[in-house]
Amino acid sequence: MAELIKMPKMGATMKEGTLTKWLVKEGDAVEEGDAIFEVETDKLSNEVEAYDDGTILKILVEEGTTVPCQTPLAVIGEAGEDYSDLLK
Repeated sequence: MAELIKMPKMGATMKEGTLTKWLVKEGDAVEEGDAIFEVETDKLSNEVEAYDDGTILKILVEEGTTVPCQTPLAVIGEAGEDYSDLLK
């Protein structure tokens, strides 16, 4: 089942983060624990890992974009899976 990958909240005071770099591209297969993107806040820079196995179906946010915590960044699921309901 497809799921959204969201901007994590990496600290009690974090309200937003800048997605500085994607380490994967659409169509890439990832495993739980693989680093998938880099995020920067006013206090730290960190790689974020996949929480599940799957294929990156859609990237929703471009590198260099600052977004609030819990903003959808990408969709992960099974290759070829319909994820349109997640984007409504």
